[in-house]
Parts: sequence; C-alpha cells; structure tokens
Amino acid sequence: MKVSLIQMNSQEDKAANLSQAKQLVDDAVKEDHPDLVMFPEMFASLGGDREAKQAAAEALPGGSAYTVLQELAKSNKIYVHGGSFIEKDGNSLFNTTVVFDPDGQEIARYRKIHMFDITTPDGKEYRESATYTRGDEIVTYKASGARVGCTICYDVRFPELYQALAREDVSIIAVPAAFTLLTGKDHWEVLLRARAIETETYVLAAAQCGTHANGARATYGHSMIVDPWGHVIAKAQDTVGFVTARLDLDYLKLVRERIPVAQHKVL
Repeated sequence: MKVSLIQMNSQEDKAANLSQAKQLVDDAVKEDHPDLVMFPEMFASLGGDREAKQAAAEALPGGSAYTVLQELAKSNKIYVHGGSFIEKDGNSLFNTTVVFDPDGQEIARYRKIHMFDITTPDGKEYRESATYTRGDEIVTYKASGARVGCTICYDVRFPELYQALAREDVSIIAVPAAFTLLTGKDHWEVLLRARAIETETYVLAAAQCGTHANGARATYGHSMIVDPWGHVIAKAQDTVGFVTARLDLDYLKLVRERIPVAQHKVL
C-alpha cells in the first residue's frame, strides 16, 4: 500500500486552498501513484475569526471542500483522507475529517475529540473550544485491505484514544495536523513515534507548514510517516508539497509477533 501525505500552507482564501489541494494531488498521483492521499488539518481554510470560519463551514454532505475531495478520489481512483475542514451542523461547528473511496463514496466521517485550548511558550493563547464542538465517536475505515483509525492534531497527546483505536485492530492511524511551530519543534516527532510504537501501527501525519493569518500563526510542517517500530520512513521538507512511502503490512505483522503488546495488556 502506497500513501502520499499532502503538506500545505492554507490561508483564509478557501478557493485558492482548494485549487492548491487539487494541484498537489495531481502531482502526487502523476509522480508516485499512491493508493491513498491524505491532507492536513484545516486544508480548505486556516485562520480568521469565528465569522470567517462560519463562512467557510459546510453542511455535509455537500460544499466545495467535500466535493473536491470526492472528485479527487473518483477521478484518480484512490482513497482520499480529507485531513479536516469546518463542518456546520445546526448552530455547531466541528473540525471534521471526511474520507472517500476510489468510487467517490464517503466511507468515514470523524469529528475531532480533543479541543486545542492551550497557551504556547510565547504566551499565545489558542481556544479551539470557543469555536468548535468536540466530537465523541471513535472512527475507523478500511482502505486497500488495511483498517485506518482517525485522529486530528491535538488528539495525538492522548494515548487513550490511540489505545481505543488499537483495540479496533487498526494497522494505520491518521494524524492530519496544523501543529504550532513552538510546540512542534519539541513534541511533534516524539509524539508521533511514541504513538506508533505503543500501538504497533503505521502513523501518517500530514501537516500544515509556514505562516498563516497574515503572519499571526506559524505551523511546524514536517509531515511524516512512521512505521510500527517507530522509525520515520518519510518526512517532508519545510515547503508546500508531498511525501510518499510504501507501507509494508507484512512487516507490521512481524513487529507484532516479536513484541505482542496487545496480548500482554492487563488494563
């Protein structure tokens, strides 16, 4: 199974972001022929106040981001893991992943569970819960014979979610993200490798990079693919683009045979 992670520098201009997303997938498909393509968190629009987020939100199914993802899957005959974009459901907004199969059928929808309410070392505050409602469902889907578990960004700090996904016998865990620069440089790779090791899964982390919202926010980038032994087998440069790797599910089985963590759990 071959996967490509799309790394973006999304801004508030939704149409421009979607155009960039389509071009990056076209390039990845032409160059690497992946079975699955994954976008970062908030690939369709990043930044802006609550009013701007309301304007960018989509009632599902439908909307421009939803339709682009669906068409990319169907036209290229690939699985498309939509990172996340803003979903509107009644008066609530959600940070939502939608996944499509090669026929353009929606096969998964995940709403981010853990809200990013923190203060970074430079004093900047983030209050995701002021805008978004948290999800409450664990979501998995099958792609090319492998079961994939869904998470988004800040979820990566909560190993209990990953253990719950491991109990669903996932082989791959997705972590689309817009990790801040200050937290990313110290925590991003460490957390991703830890989650891969403890769950004995491949971890796919497509990320935002660069500055956003007129320079008011900076994201770390470094999209990467981590194998079940904790090795980083692919990592993106600090630019917009994509990175691709082949996942060896036989190797995953070998790792689990050598260290059968799932069989040793007592809690």
